[in-house]
Amino acid sequence: MIDRLIEKIKATNAPIVVGLDPMMKFVPEHIRKKAFAEYGETLEGAAEAVWQYNKGIVDAIYDLIPAVKPQIAMYEQFGIPGMIAFKRTVDYCKEKGLVVIGDVKRGDIGSTSEAYAAAHLGKVQVGSRTYSGFDEDFATVNPYLGSDGIRPFLKVCSEEKKGIFVLVKTSNPSSGEFQDRQVDGKPLYELVGRQVAAWGEECMGETYSNVGAVVGATYPEQGRALRKLMPKTFILVPGYGAQGGKGADLVHFFNEDGLGAIVNSSRGIIAAYQQEQYARFGAEGYGDAARAAVEAMREDIASALNGR
Repeated sequence: MIDRLIEKIKATNAPIVVGLDPMMKFVPEHIRKKAFAEYGETLEGAAEAVWQYNKGIVDAIYDLIPAVKPQIAMYEQFGIPGMIAFKRTVDYCKEKGLVVIGDVKRGDIGSTSEAYAAAHLGKVQVGSRTYSGFDEDFATVNPYLGSDGIRPFLKVCSEEKKGIFVLVKTSNPSSGEFQDRQVDGKPLYELVGRQVAAWGEECMGETYSNVGAVVGATYPEQGRALRKLMPKTFILVPGYGAQGGKGADLVHFFNEDGLGAIVNSSRGIIAAYQQEQYARFGAEGYGDAARAAVEAMREDIASALNGR
């Protein structure tokens, strides 16, 4: 799967993943009104609004980007209808030719991780038949329960030719409370990075591994160190835009081949119409605003990489 992601990045010249993290405050009023008129102010109505909002975003940007990253919590909050909207979103994005990274941050004891891996990347047995549950291409995984929480995902990745992104150094402000703690003279995130690289050797694509890492754009120096520790690891970089990351912060996440990283922006793109610089599009043109934001992000990253 990493080879397909790289192929899409090269084709679009955009090492960008758009986070489909819908919140009701992002959904334009005209979409909410239509959904509520049909389903009422219910969980079903909210899920319909989220689905229609996502569809408009995807229709506007799918030709510019290689991948999307729906964050499952934004759908779970609307219960079963929200999970149906999540699945509809995954399926629609795949129909549009996009690589789908399920931002699910799973990881538990072995048997539970086996079920999570089957749900998001693999297949589940039902009598004599097998079914794919959510069927994303990649999933984000939390390694901090240890290797027995990761190995079920490695097994499924090998069987299904899919991939994972393992949390190493996350973009949130308090990540250092644990991830920066010194262990044997090294910060914990470095030890995790080394282990990610070792796991990656078991699931190699052509030049990069199907086992990637999550390293926040808000920590560029740590990104520089981790890039050296994980030369064959693709890095998923959250924290661009709304969280403060910018193109100049990202150059060290990439290898000299111009590959090795894919940068996420969520509300900076999907809610671009609410920003002053894109206000001219209005709520009705939220998809066009998202497209303009993707184009600006692509130019920002390209300029930073060309200037390094």
